[in-house]
Amino acid sequence: MAARVNRQTVDLSGYPDLIVIYLGMRVNRLYGVRTLLGFGPKIATSVQDQPEGLLLHETVVYSMFPANIGMRQYWRDMDSLLAFARSEPHRVWWRDFLRDSGGTGFWHETYSMTGGMEAVYVDVPEAIGFLRFAPNVPARGSMFGSAARMGRADAAESAVSETELYGSPTDE
Repeated sequence: MAARVNRQTVDLSGYPDLIVIYLGMRVNRLYGVRTLLGFGPKIATSVQDQPEGLLLHETVVYSMFPANIGMRQYWRDMDSLLAFARSEPHRVWWRDFLRDSGGTGFWHETYSMTGGMEAVYVDVPEAIGFLRFAPNVPARGSMFGSAARMGRADAAESAVSETELYGSPTDE
């Protein structure tokens, strides 16, 4: 007689505004290994601090060659995720990374239970995720921040402003 499988599912009704975000850092150049390894302790500390609204954090290895290591996070809602992204130390990490990616590339894709998805890819040399099938557009103007890409009213409150990064905003 065949063994029965243990088939389960989850009741997500208690999480009506659930957000799932996949993040990854890809080594593009040899010195990028140092950048990647340097972020490990920073991420671990931020998760240990238990940011408000973070339900679960999991490390994910996407590939070994090239190294593409990341995480999957589950957040109670978009407000919690954005509050974390706009606060220290994340805001400083993001600003510094956008000025110099340190031989790596970074990407994230966000999925919302209430609808909507968004993504950004920084110094990612090969198409992954949404980039493999959706049109590639500059992350400037109305596509600059994740809140704007999700169509939120608080879109002007990015972790790093377009003016801070580029000197002036553009709406391409």
